[in-house]
Amino acid sequence: MTLLTETINNIGELDQTAMAKAQERLDSLTKPPGSLGKLEEIAVTLAGITGTVYPEISKREVVLFAGDHGVVAEGVSAFPQDVTAAMVLNFLHGGAAVNVFARQVGAKINLVDIGMQATLDHPGLCRKKVRAGTNNFCQGPAMTHCEAVQALEVGISRAQEAQARGVNLLATGEMGIGNTTASSALAAVLGNMEVEEVVGRGTGIDDVILQKKIAVIKTGLAINAPNPDDALDCLAKVGGLEIAGLAGLILGAAAVRIPVIIDGFISSAAALVAYKLAPNAKNFMLASHASAEPGHQHVLKVIGIRPLIFLDMRLGEGTGAVLMMSMVETAARMIKEMATFAEAGIVSG
Repeated sequence: MTLLTETINNIGELDQTAMAKAQERLDSLTKPPGSLGKLEEIAVTLAGITGTVYPEISKREVVLFAGDHGVVAEGVSAFPQDVTAAMVLNFLHGGAAVNVFARQVGAKINLVDIGMQATLDHPGLCRKKVRAGTNNFCQGPAMTHCEAVQALEVGISRAQEAQARGVNLLATGEMGIGNTTASSALAAVLGNMEVEEVVGRGTGIDDVILQKKIAVIKTGLAINAPNPDDALDCLAKVGGLEIAGLAGLILGAAAVRIPVIIDGFISSAAALVAYKLAPNAKNFMLASHASAEPGHQHVLKVIGIRPLIFLDMRLGEGTGAVLMMSMVETAARMIKEMATFAEAGIVSG
């Protein structure tokens, strides 16, 4: 049995007993029932994932996968491919937006080279390169079936190792010039949507490049004919290595019952792959923000999870997911630290 198959088989159901106890506790707190809205939903979901009304989420980690995309050769990005490696160095030196946000919430960044063209030697970089970038999917599959499985299993291993270190809240992050093109292709085929519905401006492309990007994705889908009923086939043919790593991380987190916060469009495409491979995995996902990328909310609707932060962000890196960590902590602290009516000596109506 492969690690991927074993992981999918180990994804269970939410703990309904813990969720019922959490709801009972919430209804007894010094507030009108349901008055804290989505925070109460988060608290109940956390109980279902972790099996306890009072989950510990103090050890937080953003797993950020970096990979390159052969389809960049088609001119679909405003930035050249070597920006992937340059930004990875920026992450390693603590200078990117996700570094700033992670410091704010006390989260560690686990940076993984799963498929960059460049080879970087840095003690802060986890080198798990499956291959040096994907193929141009306008000329054939982005990667082989075996490479897609290998990349998924890199992500699964990251979740397992995080659990071994005591991590109790995970967030998804990524870096890869061209990855909105691969994500749009996956969203279109797995979400049964028109390409035009899901394609956005990514790194800030103009109208001319936007139309080229749409045409490139249509060409890639026509050439490769990915099977919409086979997420692994779609991932191999038009996906990306960092997208596969993220999908594996999500599956792995679900199997070891760690809540995982989904970032923006690229992360949601990975979450869609994970959901199609194992539908129960969605129960362990927390959507963070609504990206300005048009395909993002379409994909979240297909999965069945709703974003809570609306800031018109489209940076990626894990920035929205890290912002969500504060809300998750608030929900966990609320259910644990608020007084009940009985504790406060208040007679409820």
